[in-house]
Amino acid sequence: MKLYLISDNVDTLTGMRLAGIEGVVVHGSRELKEAVEKACADPEIAILLLTEKFSKNDPELVSALKLAHKTPLIIDIPDRHGMGRSPDFITDFVEQAIGLKL
Repeated sequence: MKLYLISDNVDTLTGMRLAGIEGVVVHGSRELKEAVEKACADPEIAILLLTEKFSKNDPELVSALKLAHKTPLIIDIPDRHGMGRSPDFITDFVEQAIGLKL
C-alpha cells in the first residue's frame, strides 16, 4: 500500500518525493478528474493526497470524487502557501476538541 499526491504546484510534489511519495502536478478540473480516476484504478494506492487548493477552487468536483470512490482514502493537505490559517490553528483545534484552554 502506498501514498500518492496530486498537487497544483511543483514545490509540494518535490517535498513529498523527498519523503518517498510519488505524484503528479495538474492544473484545472479536467486534469484533476483524470488524475484521480487513474490513481483510483491503481490497487496499490491506499491514500490519495490532494492539495487544499483543489477543494477551495472546485469543491463540488472534489466532493463528488470523494463520494464516488471507496478506495483510496482521499485527503486534502495544505500546500506550501497554506490556506490562510492562523499561526496557532493546531492549538485552537485541540482546544475545541478537548474543551480546555491550553
